[in-house]
Amino acid sequence: MNKYIKVDHLSKTIQGHAVLNDINLELMKGKIYGFRGKNGSGKTMLFRAISGLIRPSKGIITVNGKVIGKDISFPENLGLLIENPGFIPEYTGLKNLELLSFIQRKINKEQVKEAIMKVGLDPKDKRKYKKYSLGMKQRLGIAQAIMENPDLIILDEPTNALDEEGVTIINQIILDLKKSGKTILIASHDRESLDKVSDEIYQIDGGKIIGHEVISHVAV
Repeated sequence: MNKYIKVDHLSKTIQGHAVLNDINLELMKGKIYGFRGKNGSGKTMLFRAISGLIRPSKGIITVNGKVIGKDISFPENLGLLIENPGFIPEYTGLKNLELLSFIQRKINKEQVKEAIMKVGLDPKDKRKYKKYSLGMKQRLGIAQAIMENPDLIILDEPTNALDEEGVTIINQIILDLKKSGKTILIASHDRESLDKVSDEIYQIDGGKIIGHEVISHVAV
């Protein structure tokens, strides 16, 4: 397997507070990595750094052989869900994703619809985004992260606000994406949810990696 992401002595300090502290990771292509920790442990900040959304105070992040912030600004071919997506409240879910698809023009309207259906939503739903339930908003956020068939998918608390059916759907999507060779990073405070899909789990606390576990049997 190919080394895909390398995080080398990554630290980030914000207003004198170390939010990431000397993190080192080597992540292989085609695997699912879970990152577990309580709120404020550093999971989201680590994902922001790997995504190129914040710059390290110290250290280097390399994705697919390219240094973030030097060779490229953001990882190439990235699907991302961090915190609350900034969808336009007055537009439908379909219209929101269509607008996003126009940025890179990698996919057509039918492929946008397919992504919406995959997460259990109806692309014909005429409700505006502001009328969506929290669970529907979360599903739409996941749809936008996967719709362009990215090689690297980063999901921060993807099962937040989802009911049992929604969690089952999203977990199956994640496992199917792995089968197609995608590399997936998932942050969650929920150990059971991570156990169901992850190949490996890292535990984060106080901006540090404090534990690592290889999951031998992934349950569906």
